[in-house]
Amino acid sequence: MKNLFLIDKELTFLNFGSFGACPQEIFDDYINWQRLLEKEPVQFITVDGYDYLKKSKEPLATYINCNAEDLIFVPNPTHAFNILAKNIVLQPGDEILTTTLEYGAMDKTWEYYCEKAGAKYVRQPISLPIQSKEDFIHEFWKGYSNKTKYIFISQITSSTALILPVKEICAQAKKRGLITIVDGAHVPGHIGLNLSELQADFYTGACHKWMMTPKGCSFLYVRKEFQESLDPLIISWGFKSIAPSSSRFFDYHQFNGTRDFSAYLTVPKALEFMKKYDWDSVSTNCKNHVLECAPKLFDFFKTTPLAPLNNEFYGQICSAKIQTTEPEKLQRLLYEKYRIEIPIMRHRNDCYIRFSFQAFNEASEIDYLIQSLFHIKKETTLFSV
Repeated sequence: MKNLFLIDKELTFLNFGSFGACPQEIFDDYINWQRLLEKEPVQFITVDGYDYLKKSKEPLATYINCNAEDLIFVPNPTHAFNILAKNIVLQPGDEILTTTLEYGAMDKTWEYYCEKAGAKYVRQPISLPIQSKEDFIHEFWKGYSNKTKYIFISQITSSTALILPVKEICAQAKKRGLITIVDGAHVPGHIGLNLSELQADFYTGACHKWMMTPKGCSFLYVRKEFQESLDPLIISWGFKSIAPSSSRFFDYHQFNGTRDFSAYLTVPKALEFMKKYDWDSVSTNCKNHVLECAPKLFDFFKTTPLAPLNNEFYGQICSAKIQTTEPEKLQRLLYEKYRIEIPIMRHRNDCYIRFSFQAFNEASEIDYLIQSLFHIKKETTLFSV
């Protein structure tokens, strides 16, 4: 299936998790939208754009099971969370409960706004390896106090590549009267997403990762009762619009000046592509390969999985802890000498190497990664096992 993608054929591409990769068919659709934009930019942006966006949101809403009017498109999850962080009401002493497994940019965002408000961003320590879903939930709620007002949690973590029991966390949060904010950047197209069942108050996901749209295509879901309270990051023509749509949420947030929003319009083509190639089966096959290949990496590094090695905790990405003080140098060496694209990430005081398994990957590529690491270990002091 590598021929379906634009990925450099000389690369061993084990980093689908960071930015995804766009298949040729979806990219061609993207270019077609851009050509249409340039053919008549005024009509595209000021007249037809609203309808184009709505027609793209509808199949996305069906795919993730929510009302299309509860969604807006955003360039990336970081943008989405900045809308939320700027708007949520925090009083001095209030707490946002999260984990020690969250994405660094999100930690920085919440820290910034908590410091401004005199609130506290509570990173509840999560013991690794996680022993069970029940243990995770029990440990997470140890961070709760009567000052907790919001829950922020990833459904799939970035550095550690773990699926967390977000549905259970959201259900318990609702019983406690807490507002839930979920980072689902890695979720759409990766594992099933049913927003009606999940019951999160705020949720963002990236379409440009596992749904394979062009870069800069993500969404923000907001439960209806919270939409009116969100000011846009940029005030523009949607405020007191002379031609308002049925959704002030859409009007306020969707248009914020001139920009090429063609990437948003490729969602229907991405869903069509996934249906055409039976992507549920493709994804299941990839997940099985992850479970088969991961032990080789753990054995090489003489470490253990970060959670039980099963589909409850793992999808198409998997991380192993690596002992290195120079992860950036190691990553560049793997890329420049061995032509392996793979992330090696710092997370708090640890480092993790994370591989992705997508339709075009083969088990032999994990073997090649381990062989390359073996040579690097012999020839350098970049890491130890």
